[in-house]
Amino acid sequence: MKRTWIHHALIVNEGSCFAGSVVIENEVISEVLHADERPSRPCDEEIDAHGCYLIPGVIDDHVHFRDPGLTHKADMATETAAAAAGGVTSFMDMPNCNPQTTTLEALEQKFADAATKCIVNYSFYFGATNNNVHLLKELDKTRVCGVKLFMGASTGNMLVDRMEALRTIFSEAGMLIATHCEDQNTIRQNTEHYKALYGEDPDVCYHPLIRSEEACYRSSSLAVQLAKETGARLHILHVSTARELALFEDKPIHEKKITAEACVSHLCFCDEDYRTLGTRIKCNPSIKTRQDREALRAALKTDRIDVIGTDHAPHLLSEKNGGALKAVSGMPTLQFSLVSILELVHEGVLSIEQLVQKMCHAPAELYQIKHRGYIRPGYQADLVLVDPNRTWTVTPDCIESKCGWSPMEGKTFHAQVVQTFVNGTSVYAHGKVNKEHRGQALTFER
Repeated sequence: MKRTWIHHALIVNEGSCFAGSVVIENEVISEVLHADERPSRPCDEEIDAHGCYLIPGVIDDHVHFRDPGLTHKADMATETAAAAAGGVTSFMDMPNCNPQTTTLEALEQKFADAATKCIVNYSFYFGATNNNVHLLKELDKTRVCGVKLFMGASTGNMLVDRMEALRTIFSEAGMLIATHCEDQNTIRQNTEHYKALYGEDPDVCYHPLIRSEEACYRSSSLAVQLAKETGARLHILHVSTARELALFEDKPIHEKKITAEACVSHLCFCDEDYRTLGTRIKCNPSIKTRQDREALRAALKTDRIDVIGTDHAPHLLSEKNGGALKAVSGMPTLQFSLVSILELVHEGVLSIEQLVQKMCHAPAELYQIKHRGYIRPGYQADLVLVDPNRTWTVTPDCIESKCGWSPMEGKTFHAQVVQTFVNGTSVYAHGKVNKEHRGQALTFER
């Protein structure tokens, strides 16, 4: 039985930051020690973490790994390598692949593929459609993270636009419903307006005016209304506007049934960045104004925004050619999500304890993930060592995602992931990913 002692770390966990150490015994955390306390028994391996934070592994509730069917952009192996390099130890993948994860057979095949490909831990959403509501009762709630509901069209176009179907999904899902909220009628009207002014493919700077604040608010407010009427457990993904924040309560997760996610893209970029980054930051919902970004950042200090995800959505750069309508939407951010939010810590936007709450603890609590998301004895040893004082710049050669680019290229960060552990095994260290390791399927206590 292998024992690993990580010592001289600054442990960030459950609202506090303290000097201490952790003992890993095979897959699990066996001891959490304070200050100069020593392990109860000798250890086979020692890791000196002097000057580093030791935090729980990041849990990303929102990725698009393009596998199966769109693997020219990304696949489970490449994107979990990016996850490992970025300190992300667990992910939840969306259903808009090919075939779409809207049948029980497609869902089972994804789980089977993940067991052979994924370096980190995994789960998958089941995609709701206008016609598959009858399958929701057959889902294994201990294996499936949630039901994904597109109340706005995006990549793969799984739009659910029939009110009868929406009401049935909210009434009968019996588990967390994660929604993409953008009102299609508003987007359609805006599209025709800007095409009339600027031609068939307006410049990308018009993307946030086409996929507007109004489009987001109308759809999000409808989702909240349906959740309140039916008592459903609702999680609204990638909130992008200040206006939407009023829909959510500033309460701990366990006191509410309607929660919100903010994504790295909307926390790091604003519409001014279209000038330099163009379609590289085109995503749905769109990147909005500086005022929206600042409101989202401020909400991180409260319980109005519950979790930080990525909406990691790789495309080839050739697919990003065009403007507001022809360039595809989505960007790869997974590998640089933790360091991007650490940059907000560096700038004083939020504390390191708040980062760990939003990226590690809250996803585990929100989805009721068994024995992950915290540094506790008996929990799986999903851990990340981060040097908060190591300055470095993103270059193309360090990118693990299959698409080979990142909107963060050329950006200088002030913190760096040093080592990542998944179920007690080091999957990233010294700039290299352990691609032989296989993660585990997440389990949920429901």
